[in-house]
Amino acid sequence: MATASSLLSEERFLCSICLDVFTQPVSTPCGHNFCTACIHTYWDSNAICQCPFCKTTFSSRPELRVNTVMSELAAEFEKMVQVKSSAPKPQIPQFHVVPCDICSDVKEKAVKSCLMCLMSFCQVHLEPHHRVPVLKSHKLIDPVSDLDDRMCKKHSKVTELYCRTDQACVCVSCFKTNHKSHDIVSLEEEYESAIVKKDAVKTDIQKMIQSRSDKIDELEKSIDIGQKEAEKEKEACVQVFSDLISSIQRSQAEIVEVIDERNRAMKEKAEGFLKELRMEVAELQRRSSQLEHLSQSEDHHSFLQNFPTLSSPLEKDWTNVVVQTNMSFGEVRRALAEVKLTANEIMQNIPEIKMKRMREHAVDLTLDPDTAYCSLVISEDGKQVSTGDGQNLPNNPKRFEMYLEVLAKEGFTGGKFYYEVQVKKKTQWIVGIVRESLDRKGNTDLSISDGYWIFGLEESVYFASENSKVEVKMKEKLQTVGIFVDYDEGLVSFYNVDSGLHIYSYIGQRFTEKLFPYFCPQGSNNGLNSAPLIITPVPQTD
Repeated sequence: MATASSLLSEERFLCSICLDVFTQPVSTPCGHNFCTACIHTYWDSNAICQCPFCKTTFSSRPELRVNTVMSELAAEFEKMVQVKSSAPKPQIPQFHVVPCDICSDVKEKAVKSCLMCLMSFCQVHLEPHHRVPVLKSHKLIDPVSDLDDRMCKKHSKVTELYCRTDQACVCVSCFKTNHKSHDIVSLEEEYESAIVKKDAVKTDIQKMIQSRSDKIDELEKSIDIGQKEAEKEKEACVQVFSDLISSIQRSQAEIVEVIDERNRAMKEKAEGFLKELRMEVAELQRRSSQLEHLSQSEDHHSFLQNFPTLSSPLEKDWTNVVVQTNMSFGEVRRALAEVKLTANEIMQNIPEIKMKRMREHAVDLTLDPDTAYCSLVISEDGKQVSTGDGQNLPNNPKRFEMYLEVLAKEGFTGGKFYYEVQVKKKTQWIVGIVRESLDRKGNTDLSISDGYWIFGLEESVYFASENSKVEVKMKEKLQTVGIFVDYDEGLVSFYNVDSGLHIYSYIGQRFTEKLFPYFCPQGSNNGLNSAPLIITPVPQTD
């Protein structure tokens, strides 16, 4: 039984007139198939209406209809060819069907070309080369269409020798005249010599492909980095300019335009390089595929003719080709930032404006009972904490066991945040922030090294605690403390909410873990310090 592959062999679907896959195939009364256009063109050019294949003559031109079965099979064959061709494989040069030079009306496909006869033969007309003794000695190769090119134009003889001096195929007469003193060898000998070099040439081609592919990656990364730098610089400049007064808006537009122009110029230059590189890679891939194809052919002449071109290196050296991504406008931005900073410093001398800006980062906090020391009492809404009697509470690794301390439920790992704590009527208290990993069970100094950034009141003295207590002078008794934290800048600041004045700041800190708001109401001192610490609502800014 015939297999699917044999049923879909190429010969069954080639029109014997055009030697191509059927297009709208029709069947003649004698049973042979042709393309509709091919058979009509054939009949129009001949006085007798006959089958081009079997020469059956028809008294009148038959009325032909498309052979649907053959049409469907031809379509399936084309699909199969397309599927095969879509599989990943190196591209090889496309060789068209070579027709037989002996066939008259209908050209059969050649199966061999003879280097002695300088003709191509189909299977039928090749038969004498297998039978006649004289012809059996002829050199047969896979069918080629350029046999005339193998003839010496000057002496009309076959070029069966190779001149290494001039790197050209020559005939015997050339050897005796113009190439007499040259290094001459047979085509076979030069072919063997060249084929030895093939792998080295392919290796060099692959190296060139790899180097150019690496350069493509480098340039594409340069484009990406340049694009990011351009966007970053644009945003930075726009941000600075947008904060300035309208008189410099024109400058803002100009600098954005410059950045875009530089980026556009950089991209155009890089894309030009990319286009050129891709063309070179395609050329090298084409060379590699053609070299492989030629090396597998018995056509020594064609191989040697093309080998010098295929093995020659490309001229351009890409090693030092780079694309500059000069998008930095740092000097301009720094100058504008200094203007903005000066303006901000002036504005922040006005306490109401400073307080308004910090309140834009207000957060809503709730005290965490799981962290509260056993004698602390937390209100139902979680906004107040005071000192009471000891309670029998379940063990919790988060709970403080040495001092009257409690944390908020909310922790922060970046950005800015602000909250306010009422300390009115209290004689002792501590507020601030702490790191998550601080020791909650042992004795600590409440210092920075222990993970505390605090401010408080003790024995009528206001204090902060770097690595030891620092006394802070106050002109008036505090009623409400504002705490502002800029995690990324390493800043913790305390303010008198009523006056808006700055009290104390920890600057240049390096935060690496989650920070929690911290509250310590201290002991009640026989009722003198019984007032609670209260997290107060922060007024909304306009």
